[in-house]
Amino acid sequence: MMTESGYGQTPRNFAQARRELKTWYEQAMRKHGIVGSSLMLIQDNQVIAQEFFGQANQEKLQPVTESTIYHWASITKTFTGIAIMQLRDRGLLQLEDPIVKYLPELRAVHNSHGSINDITIKHLLTHSAGFRSATWPWGGDKDWHPHEPAKWSQIVAMLPYTEIEFKPGSKFSYSNPGIIFLGRVIEELTGDDYEVYIDKNIFKPLDMHQSYFDTTPNHLLKNRSHSYYLKEGKLTPARFDVDTGVTVSNGGLNAPLPDMVKYLNFLIGDPRRLNQYDQILKRESLLEMFRSQIDIQAGALPQQEGQNRKDAIGLTFFLEENFGMRFIGHSGSQNGFITHFYIRPESRTAYIVAFNTHATPTEKDSGHDTRLLDRELKEYLFQKIFTLFAAK
Repeated sequence: MMTESGYGQTPRNFAQARRELKTWYEQAMRKHGIVGSSLMLIQDNQVIAQEFFGQANQEKLQPVTESTIYHWASITKTFTGIAIMQLRDRGLLQLEDPIVKYLPELRAVHNSHGSINDITIKHLLTHSAGFRSATWPWGGDKDWHPHEPAKWSQIVAMLPYTEIEFKPGSKFSYSNPGIIFLGRVIEELTGDDYEVYIDKNIFKPLDMHQSYFDTTPNHLLKNRSHSYYLKEGKLTPARFDVDTGVTVSNGGLNAPLPDMVKYLNFLIGDPRRLNQYDQILKRESLLEMFRSQIDIQAGALPQQEGQNRKDAIGLTFFLEENFGMRFIGHSGSQNGFITHFYIRPESRTAYIVAFNTHATPTEKDSGHDTRLLDRELKEYLFQKIFTLFAAK
């Protein structure tokens, strides 16, 4: 489906590029064994193209539609970052505050690179505090294991066995626990559960009424996508409707693409909705989140494999330059779902994509690889689509 924006016009050669994208997208999904996927392109706060491929539930032959709900995994981190900036703007915290000011339990962490007081909220927002990457260092691979730790007390019990791996602020190292700590700060300062706070302060103001965390409400179950693992030609269903427990601020978000487009429109900005968006977070604070804080060394992220490009981290958002353009985005990968989005503020364009299949290449089956597909799609869109739109 192709549409034209009422606020701006698509380029004359977009129609041809759109047809070529549809062909490429469908062929790529089949090549990599993807069960279901959705893609939306945005210009001037309007969806200008969308694709729905395959099935949300293969067992029931349920097709992917506009209403299909995906699990967005680590894209949740950007909502956590925005919530922290909201609290900063309200005077409830400062980015340079030591995290132990709000979570004294972290004093149990071993820091051979200095004092635990040296670790700030900003270090957590930029993945530069020195905490490990993994949330939960034990288990998780048995059917009877919880998907993630359910209680804050379980995280606290691990802290005496946790160490800071490098001098805080000296480099980027992706860390799930750091974002979990920020989610706990939100709860401590507001008295709300994380999910309640985000619903009141981001979802509802943006009319994201089909968005939620963890277990799917009964009235939305019909739209919830299942997820799958594909390895050596064997397709295996993943757990359905997982509960991310105390790690919800790190990766618990579920939503259909139209709701996520509302979020991307907020990130892009719209002069016609300035007052509405400023009630959520002032534009200058959002732009602060988009500014480079720390360079990311080549190969530090899975999506950088085989690339010699230098990226950077802002405040929870990733920054990238490609084909002479600046992009801001985030990705997610959990329980068979792989997702990502990018916005280009200069041309007021964006896209968002979700796959419900995590295909892993092996020696016996090197042709199915969702991460490779993820990178190929990004490069295709940057080169073939985004170059059509001039900066404004």
